Formats: sequence, C-alpha cells, structure tokens
Amino acid sequence: MKIKEIWFEGDYLCGRDEEGREYRQSLLWYPRLRKASEEERGRYTMSTVGIHWRELDEDVSFESFAYEDAEPTKLQRFFLTHREINVSEFAKLAGINAALLRNYINGFKKPSKERERQILEQIHALGKEYAEVDF
Repeated sequence: MKIKEIWFEGDYLCGRDEEGREYRQSLLWYPRLRKASEEERGRYTMSTVGIHWRELDEDVSFESFAYEDAEPTKLQRFFLTHREINVSEFAKLAGINAALLRNYINGFKKPSKERERQILEQIHALGKEYAEVDF
C-alpha cells in the first residue's frame, strides 16, 4: 500500500491510498508529531515506504496505516498520555517486568485480564497516594 495524501483531524493522522481508501491512526503513537504546529506538520517528504518529518525527526511508514491497533487501547492510552510516569519504576511497583510492560504499551504483546487488573490496581494505588499529599 502507498499513501498518496495525508491530513490531520484532531488527534489523528489520516491518509488516502492509491485506490482512494482512507486510513487513520492516533497521534499518540507519534508524540513529536502530536505536539508539532500545523506549519511543522506540513513540512514532510514522502518516500516509497513512508512519510518523514526531518525537523521533527519523525517517520510514519505507509504500512502502519493498515495496522489493527491504529487506536491505542485504554492501557496504552494511559501510559502514552502520561509520559511523566517512569515505566521501569512503575513496573517495579506493580511487580511486572519492565520490558514486558513496555511491550504492552507499544502493542507488541497483549496483557491478560489478570495482568490488566494488576496494572490498574497499581495505577489506582499511585493515584490514591498522590491524592493524599498535603503541604
């Protein structure tokens, strides 16, 4: 597949291929592109395999438009929007291997329901701890 045209709609990068099919994917996967100005987003080049924003040091492959996980899961969305959370340290708190948690966040692996519950419980515990801070 080759994308011939791109545009942005809210938090999505959209594209149209050679046959007129439209695709979209979340900008949460591309933080530099998500934070970029309209002008910066407009300065890109297309190659035979994807789109490149030199100033932003961001690349999007044409192939990625066809991925099943163009929209992050709730778990992925949480960690992608809260980059202030150190994934390695959070994984230690939750008793999970840090590499495994990164694989969940990046979509390389899918957590079981039990593992999702374990992660969610740690998120809630962390939130409760933050809520109890008093100066």
